[in-house]
Amino acid sequence: MMKKRFRIKKEQDFKLVFKKGKSYANRQFVVYLSDHPDITHLRLGVSVSKRLGNAVMRNKIKRRIRAFFQQHKDSLKPHEYIVIARNPVSSMDYHQIEKSLLHVLKIAKCIK
Repeated sequence: MMKKRFRIKKEQDFKLVFKKGKSYANRQFVVYLSDHPDITHLRLGVSVSKRLGNAVMRNKIKRRIRAFFQQHKDSLKPHEYIVIARNPVSSMDYHQIEKSLLHVLKIAKCIK
């Protein structure tokens, strides 16, 4: 379970990362990251569109993305991350999601 301080919840925080951050993408995910100078730990926001399925499906995707960041938080740089899931994600299992997120985060050069 991710603690509250590791999460981006407020709309304003999301907008700030969209505006100030850089985006990186592959077919399954778009990742926005913002380099916040006063941040000592990573913060994560997750966005899953209604087009990806019903609430149960969307929550399952969000849980898997959070689980990935929980598992890999020690190897990731302390940025603010917003992960947007794209359509193929709804048919992927955790290992495929993990592989895809590692791929996009390598492109973004935010793996220590």
